[in-house]
Amino acid sequence: MSETVLKIRPIAETASLGQRIYEQLRQAITEMDIYDPDAELRLDERSLSERFGASRTPLREALTRLDQEGLVRILPRRGIEIVRKTKPEILEMITVWAALESMAARLACDVASDAELAELEALVDAYDGTRIYQHMSDYSDDNIRFHSTIIRLSRNDLIAEMSDGLFRHVRAIRRRTIYEKDRADRSVRDHARVVEAMLKRDGDRASRLVREHTMKLHAHVAAHVDLDINTNQS
Repeated sequence: MSETVLKIRPIAETASLGQRIYEQLRQAITEMDIYDPDAELRLDERSLSERFGASRTPLREALTRLDQEGLVRILPRRGIEIVRKTKPEILEMITVWAALESMAARLACDVASDAELAELEALVDAYDGTRIYQHMSDYSDDNIRFHSTIIRLSRNDLIAEMSDGLFRHVRAIRRRTIYEKDRADRSVRDHARVVEAMLKRDGDRASRLVREHTMKLHAHVAAHVDLDINTNQS
């Protein structure tokens, strides 16, 4: 089941409190399904302070950092809100992700071990035509894990760093759209072909298949997903 609210755990008051609040709040936003129509995007300082079990000073420090990173928007006299991108921005991000993951797949064919590639194979083999629709929530998570694993197996720190800035939004859109049309079934088939190419160490084919797979998401969002009416307004 997707998350539409922040999951916060109280933390102890320590010298690194601001950093710890920042890290946990950033993680909570990343895990949240921010593109769900019912997602709660408004943040309240008093409520967050109580949930963290901390004063507002380190909380504001953390929120300022998140605002600088574009994860939240601090609006004078209007509060704080989690940032969602417009549809054109999301389409651009998917395009960039396709390029980065495509190169990651090519690199992984050269540097990943057989055991690491088996991780990808296991994520595909766990689902067939029947199981996928019986366990859609699990597959939604494994779908995200599949793509992030390809990035990790590239062993390219810069690709990982650049992808991290896109991941929160692309992940949320993948999670939202996997339930639409017959995308889940087609996703499994695409993943299987990617894994087959990577196990054969065919970097050219793996790169092309990953890029084509992600651009199918681009086409689906462009044609079928309405985001703008629910997007934050400054």
